[in-house]
Amino acid sequence: MPKMLAFIDGSIYSDSVCDHVIWAAAGDEFDVSLFNVIEGVYTAGGPSNFSGNLGAEAKSKLLVELSELDQKRAKLAQKKARLVLDLARERLVEGGIKNVETHLRNGDFVDTVTEFQDDSDIIIIGKRGEAADFAKMHLGSNLERLIRSTNRPVLVAARAFKPINRILVAFDGGRSSYGAIEYIAANKRYADLECHIVIAGKDGSRGHKQSTHAENVLKKAGISYKVFFERGEPEKVISDHVEQHSIDLLVMGAYGHSRIRNLMIGSTTTQMIRSCLVPVLLFR
Repeated sequence: MPKMLAFIDGSIYSDSVCDHVIWAAAGDEFDVSLFNVIEGVYTAGGPSNFSGNLGAEAKSKLLVELSELDQKRAKLAQKKARLVLDLARERLVEGGIKNVETHLRNGDFVDTVTEFQDDSDIIIIGKRGEAADFAKMHLGSNLERLIRSTNRPVLVAARAFKPINRILVAFDGGRSSYGAIEYIAANKRYADLECHIVIAGKDGSRGHKQSTHAENVLKKAGISYKVFFERGEPEKVISDHVEQHSIDLLVMGAYGHSRIRNLMIGSTTTQMIRSCLVPVLLFR
């Protein structure tokens, strides 16, 4: 039986993650493992040392009180995380998901992904987390770490779920874009969707040369598709196409270069996730 891993944290994206799980599972009996990972209790900023001018007895008393406060915060975080999981599970069950397991984990987020990903078919996570800065378009702190650490498809949920009827596959002839084509062809969830294959760049590029193979895979699977050869930088070509053609889901390869190279010249993956207001299905 196919299996999904879904990650929530109580942010406004949690409901959207659940709705994307329900959409992705439609037509199949999926086992869903729902995770809330606590990596630390976040506290308000401020001075961390209040004891500089206190006597020994006062310092000792303060340290005891601070320790008790930390314990209370940790317990409260656990209760909140469990409540978030329980409410999300109810939402999934109401949406038709029969098999839902919930997992409350303490520790590193990527360690959790690594531990559970091997028997999963897809991972679903929100674009931003509880601590993300919406004004600056910051992505969730764990999103890139997750994508770089897994070999599974990752569906990045938008802020709110909208019906998905038309998808765009950014095809460049690389291994990850082939993986995207083959996944869509093999997954009956995509059989009735309109598929746009967008190939950006100059004539004679790898994407242009390899497009016939991608078309043959989709034809064999009975997928309805259109191919668009468009000149320009991939980021702009893809963003414009998403907007102009009312695309509901962007499908693309992810982080094809090293972190150092991305730091120097930027990352198409990060730019697309930030700028496109639709969910993004990523392959590495």
